[in-house]
Amino acid sequence: MNTEEFGFETQAIRTHLEKTQFQEHSTPLYLSSSFIFEDAEDMRASFTEEKVRNIYSRFSNPNTTEFVDKVCAMEGAEAGYAFATGMAAIYSTFAALLDSGDHIVSAGSVFGSTHALFMTYFPKWNIETTYFDINKPETIESFIKPNTKILYAETPTNPGVDVIDLELLGQIAKKHNLILIIDNCFATPYIQQPIKYGAHIVVHSATKLIDGQGRVLGGVAVGEAELIRKIYLFSRNTGPAMSPFNAWVLSKSLETLAVRVDKHCENALKVAEFLESHPNVESVKYPFLKSHPKYEIAKKQMRLGGNIIAIEIKGGLEAGRKFLDKIKLCSLSANIGDVKTIVTHPASTTHSKLSEEDQLAVGITQGLVRVSVGLETVEDVIADLKQALS
Repeated sequence: MNTEEFGFETQAIRTHLEKTQFQEHSTPLYLSSSFIFEDAEDMRASFTEEKVRNIYSRFSNPNTTEFVDKVCAMEGAEAGYAFATGMAAIYSTFAALLDSGDHIVSAGSVFGSTHALFMTYFPKWNIETTYFDINKPETIESFIKPNTKILYAETPTNPGVDVIDLELLGQIAKKHNLILIIDNCFATPYIQQPIKYGAHIVVHSATKLIDGQGRVLGGVAVGEAELIRKIYLFSRNTGPAMSPFNAWVLSKSLETLAVRVDKHCENALKVAEFLESHPNVESVKYPFLKSHPKYEIAKKQMRLGGNIIAIEIKGGLEAGRKFLDKIKLCSLSANIGDVKTIVTHPASTTHSKLSEEDQLAVGITQGLVRVSVGLETVEDVIADLKQALS
């Protein structure tokens, strides 16, 4: 069934594989490493790609195909490839599209492991990265060089929940003939679709809100078919493919993404409003709070505000430590996007490999706490945060 003319939720639920002879209502698991051929000619034509079919699950598998097809429908993308993790998606995307001597212009506010790729590993292959301040987008063009190939950003960012204008990035990428890659993990395709604003590739850690229950790892890159083809060939040879089981889980998760994210965002806004009014909280950053410096941009490009809140607790590191130690209901974990509310101290966990100077440069202070608001009764979450802040 072609679901292009249907709404978001219908696409998420009704984009699926052809039924087998058993006429199952729910897509089965295809736990097979490989697939057989009718004869020598079928095998030859399959390997030369004259036929589009499954050969080996490192290349493709029915379950990963269904998952990718759903994400493509949601993001408005032409093609995609599914990875074992979100970082595998980010690394493979860059590695497939870059050559030695190329240059990346990236927002400085990026996930810690992405920062490690840019600053520790890519320089070994003569690939340079220049950071811009996400709150000073007017400086972006000054960093573009003749060898710049990729413009990259997360929005909202991890962990500071900063927002950048996707339309502006699309215009800059088009003007300078750059590949625009957006990490859409915090928003999900339900909240925003960067391709509408000019992104060529969108990447996700499917481990987060796409799974939504902290069960499996996964990543995905979707976008223009020509670019995805390069990513696919690189990944086919290097082997970061998503497992069929994880793809099956994530494909089912997408069927409830809209209803889950609606509730996540409803809860998160209530929690953010409570935190903003608490005397022991220095500051709160949440895209749909009017106090967010990019509130108008967030409202323009995002359906909802997401489930992540960044707070600065009065008293710095020691106050933050006491707050974490007093948490009872919420979880202390490095994950986000779970049905369970999670509280994280980025400076000592997810971004601990950055120097304090680098942390401060991207807005990570010693007192910054990231709250991933879950689906519990919101009054219970607020009560736990309230007692921990007292």
